Amino acid sequence: MAKAKSKIQVENPLILRFHRLLDAFSKSDDERDFYLDRKEGFLVYADLDKGEDELLSLEKELHKQAKRYAMLPKLSYFETKKFMEGFVNEKVYDIDTKEKLLNIIAGKDARENFLEYIYDHVAELERWQQYYHERSRIRIIEWLRSENFSFVFEEDIDLPLAVVEKLKQMVHETKVPKDVATARDQLRAKSETYYSDQALNPRPKRGRPPKQQQKVEVEPQLTQDIYVDVPSAVRTFIFAPDFTSITFSAKFDTEAQFLASLKGTTSKVDTKLEALSQRLESLRHLSDRLKGADQVVPKSEEGLIQAVSKDDEGKVFEFAKGLLPKKKGRLPKEGKEIGEYLGKKKEATSKIKRVSQIKQKKKK
Repeated sequence: MAKAKSKIQVENPLILRFHRLLDAFSKSDDERDFYLDRKEGFLVYADLDKGEDELLSLEKELHKQAKRYAMLPKLSYFETKKFMEGFVNEKVYDIDTKEKLLNIIAGKDARENFLEYIYDHVAELERWQQYYHERSRIRIIEWLRSENFSFVFEEDIDLPLAVVEKLKQMVHETKVPKDVATARDQLRAKSETYYSDQALNPRPKRGRPPKQQQKVEVEPQLTQDIYVDVPSAVRTFIFAPDFTSITFSAKFDTEAQFLASLKGTTSKVDTKLEALSQRLESLRHLSDRLKGADQVVPKSEEGLIQAVSKDDEGKVFEFAKGLLPKKKGRLPKEGKEIGEYLGKKKEATSKIKRVSQIKQKKKK
């Protein structure tokens, strides 16, 4: 069948989502094919789990409109190794950690074992995520430039959401309202920045670096997916995942799935924190006992004797057994014996003679 030669008319740069492209680029391999539409900017994933008839219809559409769809490059073994080695050589400063990671990269299942080690070391994790996003962004921009795409990442657009939605709806229209025309000029100016040298070689900002602050991941405010012209054979294959944390893993689609698969993730417990929590729990238990003691035990010894005589086998008796000083020989067990013991103690202390201290006179 002859290929169609219809010209694709797009009035403003395509609005693409960088996180979706990053997800598709990380998953594209020998078994998974992804395509980017030149007319609307949507992604197509040839999911082999779909029905045979659906896959045949998709294949016909891709062959018929070959100029409309651009296949994403495959992430080969050598490129993944280049990612990991580049991170170790540029961002890892500890000699032992660097040596360990290089051994992992040279071994079997390097990609998954590398990620598992990185996620076990929080100090390296943040640097790895930043490095992976920066290098992937450069790789994606290089490919889009090689395919002559006129594009803007939606995450980089500084326009109201309502205006961005209008731009998507009127992507093929020549006559548009004034606000849309102004927004188109801004998109064109932004699109040219991706073809500059700085887009592939971002320079660090001059001056004193800002203070280190804890980063808070905020989900970007994005518009709804609006596509005007989508062939029926492609609709079930549109790749449009929600905003999620992208992982470098080849086996798992999301970061949450990868974290759940880590060995011993649930069993790793800080023993110091566990011991501290046990001590706090024992202190709470002791505090509750003391509060109950204020209500049960009288403050004076006479009150204690009276309480014991009234309740031989009650709470006072049990609590008094723990408070009384231990004595060699047989301990008193009955409530009356405790009362007699306290009485004898009081009588003995009253008979002790108290002698005042002799003060020495100072020599003149």
